[in-house]
Amino acid sequence: MQKTVVIAINTTWNIYNFRKGLIKALQKEGYNVVAISPKDEYASKLEEMGCKHYHIDISNKGTNPIDDIKLIFDYYKLFKEIKPSIILGYTIKPNIYGSFASKVANIPIVCNISGLGTVFLNDSISSSIAKYLYKIALKIPKKVFFQNPHDREVFIENRLVDSNKTDILAGSGIDTNHFKPIEVNKNNDKIKFLLIARLIKDKGIYEYVEAAKIIKDKYKEKVKFSIIGAFYEHNPTSIKKKELDRWIQKGLIDYLGTTDNIQEIIAKYDCIVLPSYREGLSRVLLEASAMAKPIITTNVPGCKDIVEDGVNGFLCEVKNSKSLANVIEKFIKLDKVEKKKMGYKGREKAIKDYSEQVVINKYLEVIDE
Repeated sequence: MQKTVVIAINTTWNIYNFRKGLIKALQKEGYNVVAISPKDEYASKLEEMGCKHYHIDISNKGTNPIDDIKLIFDYYKLFKEIKPSIILGYTIKPNIYGSFASKVANIPIVCNISGLGTVFLNDSISSSIAKYLYKIALKIPKKVFFQNPHDREVFIENRLVDSNKTDILAGSGIDTNHFKPIEVNKNNDKIKFLLIARLIKDKGIYEYVEAAKIIKDKYKEKVKFSIIGAFYEHNPTSIKKKELDRWIQKGLIDYLGTTDNIQEIIAKYDCIVLPSYREGLSRVLLEASAMAKPIITTNVPGCKDIVEDGVNGFLCEVKNSKSLANVIEKFIKLDKVEKKKMGYKGREKAIKDYSEQVVINKYLEVIDE
């Protein structure tokens, strides 16, 4: 009988955009792959791939005991209906509540901690609750993957997980045949910078805008700063539309909205910037690197892992707009040959260390076990 693998994440968009390669690889190995996530327009795209989708209600606003107990029960009902051989969990609530449900349903689960998130960046009640729930839930999985060694150490040091069941996985991996250099004709001589992220404070949006102001005061019309990404209203640190509109009116940045074809956008820019406060392993920086774009990011876990300072990009201090402006200026002063070389060093690193196939092979190994 064909074995079934369930992938559980908090958004269907995430599954389609970041786990498509894994789904295809599992299907090629003969597995039936099923997705469980809140239904959106990407559910039909998964169905077209032969990946059946089941809807589940997940509130990303915080911890409500009634909602969370219901979520455990909803996962349990779906697991009993689908009867998977194994569950692959991602993001905080599927990891925690999916683990509880898998225990009751007696189905093995593998969790992926893709980042510490806002909840770990402050010392609040919600952070304490999340850590307590993780401590209980992570006794259940057979394996717990982390996307960088720093996050793994945080969990081990806080006794949230047994070190023997942990391993490092290079994010969701990058399809370097899909994300590759694209030659475009530049219409002007401006040096163009792009930040790709959800519009929340923790991505370094404020530092990026302030750095843009510093650089524009000095270089005037020679530079351009853009942002692409979705508003994230449920997050307590979300950027408000009126703030964004004010920055646009002042001529500090351009806002490009959102897109399903990020390659075309990245191709038009000279450098990708992500001044994030912390990442699991930045997908944006991996995509940019694979496309041979130099990157500027912060010297924090999940960002610094991808950048060799001065080789394929530059590192700046976290939460420091002046430091960010300094490395942006350093990039501006490079000649075209140096910039191009920096980009191709990044692509070499992406192919060597972050190929999607490396990630897929690890999952297949764990599933076989």
